[in-house]
Amino acid sequence: MTQILIAGGIALAVSILLTPVLIRIFSRRGFGQEIRVEGPQSHQTKRGTPSMGGVAIIAALWAGYFGSHLVAWLTDREGPTASGLLVLGLATVLGGVGFLDDIIKIRKHRNLGLNKTAKSVGQFVAAILFGILLLQFRNDAGYAPASTKLSYVRDIDVMEMGSIAFVVFCWLVVAAWSNAVNFTDGLDGLAAGSMAMVLGSYVLVTFWQYRNACSGGPKSTAEITSGCYQVRDPLDLAVIAVAGGGACLGFLWWNAAPAKIFMGDTGSLALGGMLAGLSITTRTELLAVIIGALFVAEIMSVVIQIAFFRTTGRRVFRMAPFHHHFELGGWAETTVIIRFWLLTAIACALGLSLFYSEFVTGG
Repeated sequence: MTQILIAGGIALAVSILLTPVLIRIFSRRGFGQEIRVEGPQSHQTKRGTPSMGGVAIIAALWAGYFGSHLVAWLTDREGPTASGLLVLGLATVLGGVGFLDDIIKIRKHRNLGLNKTAKSVGQFVAAILFGILLLQFRNDAGYAPASTKLSYVRDIDVMEMGSIAFVVFCWLVVAAWSNAVNFTDGLDGLAAGSMAMVLGSYVLVTFWQYRNACSGGPKSTAEITSGCYQVRDPLDLAVIAVAGGGACLGFLWWNAAPAKIFMGDTGSLALGGMLAGLSITTRTELLAVIIGALFVAEIMSVVIQIAFFRTTGRRVFRMAPFHHHFELGGWAETTVIIRFWLLTAIACALGLSLFYSEFVTGG
């Protein structure tokens, strides 16, 4: 528990102190955000606001994770684990893809950075490597960082995938979550605040898994039916989740409306990758859909808008992602943000309730 608190505290401090430094540096260099012309006209006043604030989020994530492990090492506790390092690596690589996208936007003074193909290739490579490595690094109990079964709160036995299918599945999950968070990052503080709540929920999930972990190997049927969790490194995943949550909260201090800096694709792709990684390594891919329901709704609004427009020539929403739909309908930006935060809180509460109720019923 102490290690979790240390990780969150370090990440929060680094994020809240580093972000204003980046604001000054990026402002002097003219690293300002370009705004979509077809978007709400009220957003045009945000043109020139520093972007790439995701650099502070990633730096705080690293500082929180390794800072807590440094303290653990000084007290002779366990160091970084395969699961934690893989999730951290996935978030960092995707953050790198987002950084390239942001740099191109800034250099070319346009709202579009990497083309769809280049961004998709970056996500594909990161996800494939992540999926392959997840099936390695078995511990003494026989657990790998992930299993080849689809999971709700724990593995669903009838949903077995082969290794190749699992790697493809990882690619789909990583691409879906990273793009979902990216689409949600369109209003001041919306993505950062929502992600802080989602990662906070995962802190509770992973710590509960740690307190109720199976002590035997994967074939210990008696333990499985008793409701324990076959997760390789739940405590270290809690450290990653709290570090990410602390980084989001520190960044939110400067990103809340009116935002003084945007996270850009650097932050949104990294956070989406972190959520994807946590859902797979905690074996809660389906539960994550409930906890992260806002992000799911945002990306689905884009998919529905594109599909409906291409088939009928008409639009379902005034603009997608659908947070812009409400803005164009007359809602103030802060009203949309706060109400979407409330929806995220409800989704997180529902997800945690389902998680706990599954444990109470004995798995």
